[in-house]
Amino acid sequence: MRRFRPLPSVLAAALALAPLAAPTLAFAGHGGGEKKEAPTTYFALDPINAVVLRRDGRRGVMTLETGLEVKDPELMKRAQASTPRLRAAFAQVLMVYAAGLRGGAAPDMDYVARELQKAADQVLGKPGSKVLLGSALIS
Repeated sequence: MRRFRPLPSVLAAALALAPLAAPTLAFAGHGGGEKKEAPTTYFALDPINAVVLRRDGRRGVMTLETGLEVKDPELMKRAQASTPRLRAAFAQVLMVYAAGLRGGAAPDMDYVARELQKAADQVLGKPGSKVLLGSALIS
């Protein structure tokens, strides 16, 4: 049976580099104490549904996932506290848009995003938030 013996040069190189790795590992953990958490700048709303006419004339459902990005911490608190009002305003915008959508036509998501942004600014009382759209599904 043959035993594996590392080459002397490989062993010498590993021993030579070992002292250089130790200070790096020791210094990496030095953070100066407590870590600060980054403030929350995004929160997602529950999906919003609206009734649409499908291509065959039957009723379908349009589902839209939305969220808000808010950089200002005070406005973020206001937005989180206004979540039910935001959802109601977003649902109203989506229902009005879906009611006027022709059967089988693809929705104009740029228009919907602009209208949702107007509604968010109105509910929050000032601009500063950004409405982000997730998936949009018509079934």
